[in-house]
Amino acid sequence: MMKLSPTDAALFARRQAVMGTASPLFYDTPLHAVSAQGVWLTDSAGRRYLDAYNNVPHVGHCHPRVVQAITDQIARLNIHTRYLTEPVVAYAERLVATVDAPLNVVQFCCTGTEANELALRMARFGSGQHGVIVSDFSYHGNSSTLAALTTGLPAPEALAPWVRTIRIPDVTGRPASEHPAILAEALRAVSDAVASLQEAGYGVAALLLDTVFSTEGLRAVPEGYLAGAVARIRDAGGFFIGDEVQPGFGRTGGVMWGYQRHGIVPDFVTLGKPMGNGLPVAGVITRRDLLESFGKAALYFNTFGGNPVSAVAGLAVMDVLRDEDLLAHAQRLGACVKDELGTLATRHDGIQDVRGCGLFFGLTFVHPGTGIPDAARTRRVVNAMREHGVLISRIGPDDNVLKIRPPMVIQEDEAALLIATLDTVLARVPHQ
Repeated sequence: MMKLSPTDAALFARRQAVMGTASPLFYDTPLHAVSAQGVWLTDSAGRRYLDAYNNVPHVGHCHPRVVQAITDQIARLNIHTRYLTEPVVAYAERLVATVDAPLNVVQFCCTGTEANELALRMARFGSGQHGVIVSDFSYHGNSSTLAALTTGLPAPEALAPWVRTIRIPDVTGRPASEHPAILAEALRAVSDAVASLQEAGYGVAALLLDTVFSTEGLRAVPEGYLAGAVARIRDAGGFFIGDEVQPGFGRTGGVMWGYQRHGIVPDFVTLGKPMGNGLPVAGVITRRDLLESFGKAALYFNTFGGNPVSAVAGLAVMDVLRDEDLLAHAQRLGACVKDELGTLATRHDGIQDVRGCGLFFGLTFVHPGTGIPDAARTRRVVNAMREHGVLISRIGPDDNVLKIRPPMVIQEDEAALLIATLDTVLARVPHQ
């Protein structure tokens, strides 16, 4: 474990004094970040770290085009959203142009939590029903409503009686001949969840899923799973909310949205973190009829959701994605990195599989010979990578999947450094 400098130790103590001891920080030794550029983050001692984790700076920390757009706008006007302003409308137009019909309108808010909360409100209003189906290891926000359906993080709120959970199927490492049976079993579970909610009198308002199944450990679902699950929800009068906070804006490579990899179109698409490259902005994209009918019954507004400064930041992010061809870049570089990770898996014991797509990767750690999840080694690897100057994290119900998710602008030489560092760390942090 690294030791905090006296200055950082004092800052840590101050934080705990005013923010509480339960406020989470990454790594066994907290990292005091003071500046960043591109995929590089600098700490208080001047050490640079390769950021292979953060999706908030989606097109890179302090991207000059985003910084300039924010600077110009905040020197001109920043106000709440109950005035007509050009940037907010322009950003809405750009966003809805990227999704598939019949999606055609957007409502802005500030966080992914707010986006999922709003989508749930609209789904319940539109369906006239209350029940929600989520995965059995998920996170979609920290409001009271969302905490009551959270299954992937500790929460004092008990799982609500109007929630049913489903296990997301995973065909990683399974032969193709087994996929149809896995698919059939998983879809039966969805049907059972629907029937349970109906029998309890709640009905089905929504199926809420992250379309890359990130918290669940980047599970690879059998072909047709999401389409089959959504069909069952719609047959029951409910809607599909596609949580795109992590897979969206080209993260999965080649396509703008994670849902596009599954051949379906959600009824609501919820957006968050990557939109403003560090500024708070989020949103819900849906159909006009759903938004208009809800709006006639509920006077919804969000004071700072889609304010002009956040809107120009969002526009700049989309300009960078287009002009630097980052969707294709994520697909090309992501395939190369995944191949290299696969090579590492053959050279180091205890790696069960490599998973993910685009610029979002996972390595699953198990005890050799038993297949038992190895959460302890996963934690040691994450902390050792930080000590070697590379930032990653971990996910999954067993806490044994490395989470590698760099800003979209990571380049080939930086990806090579990531692989080389991981190779070194795996050799030095063996399974126990």
